Amino acid sequence: MSPIILILLVSLAVGAVGMAFIPGIVGGGRADKRIKALTTGERATGRKTRVDPAKARQNRRKSLQDILDDQSEQNKKNKKISLKKRLAHAGMSISVNGFWRNAAILGVVVFLVTWLTGVPILLALVFGAAGAYAVPMWYVKQRTRKYQTRFLDEFPNAVDSIVRGVKAGMPLNESMKVVASESKEPVKTEFTRIIEQQSVGKNVAEAVPILFERLPIAEVNFFVVVITVQQQAGGNLSEALGNLATVLRNRKKMKAKIKAVSSEAKASAGIIGSLPFVVSTLISLVSPTYMLPLFTTPLGNMWLGIAVLMMSFGVFVMHKMIQFDY
Repeated sequence: MSPIILILLVSLAVGAVGMAFIPGIVGGGRADKRIKALTTGERATGRKTRVDPAKARQNRRKSLQDILDDQSEQNKKNKKISLKKRLAHAGMSISVNGFWRNAAILGVVVFLVTWLTGVPILLALVFGAAGAYAVPMWYVKQRTRKYQTRFLDEFPNAVDSIVRGVKAGMPLNESMKVVASESKEPVKTEFTRIIEQQSVGKNVAEAVPILFERLPIAEVNFFVVVITVQQQAGGNLSEALGNLATVLRNRKKMKAKIKAVSSEAKASAGIIGSLPFVVSTLISLVSPTYMLPLFTTPLGNMWLGIAVLMMSFGVFVMHKMIQFDY
């Protein structure tokens, strides 16, 4: 073997040995630092801080909850609910044109009745406008509240039915079909719409949010979030829905408890609010001319208006006092 080839082989061997050991010598310090940072929570500043897993998890949950709350508040501010959606929230199948037609008929009837009974025409117009707009909107609001209450009464049973189906090995969409066919109204109708969305090609995660669009309440939002997260990230669906059913039942119990606690305040508000009308009616029956100055003189009209404003303010305050968020 020639000396040149021998020198090349020796150089190659030395280089290979150097490549094997030198990176460990040179970069070992930084590698150790990275490993140490991962194991002890060392920051870039060089301070060592031990991270509590429970506290970190709690902070992440709190941060996520704050983000969701901010997003919800922003949606409430930016999102204007149309009349069509309000009718859907109330479970009413009437069209928007049909609703306004019936409201206009009601307003005309109220105007004619008040005008023919001797009420001044301007005041009759005010009553007619209230009958055409305020009364129908109040009716829709009451229908919405009753519809949501009926849904929430049956919703925990529907979630339990889905949990039993999933534990028995049924797919999620098949469990929803069972709910859509066997549950009481209005849960049956709402879950039927979810099944119809799936029949046109949408998956479960895309079809379930229609339930929250028609019933924008917290309980339905919980259900949609659980289904969506499970479809995207996986996990034990039966356990998650079982916990959700427990939460729904606890919220239902809390609602009943709040209703019982506030019933006394509601009764007091009703008695106090109706007392002036009852007293004025009884006085008018005993002495018909006693309260006429309130209606026939400018000073009496002024004090009557002040009394109406004060009564309205008092009713509003009492109403706010008996409303609870839970």
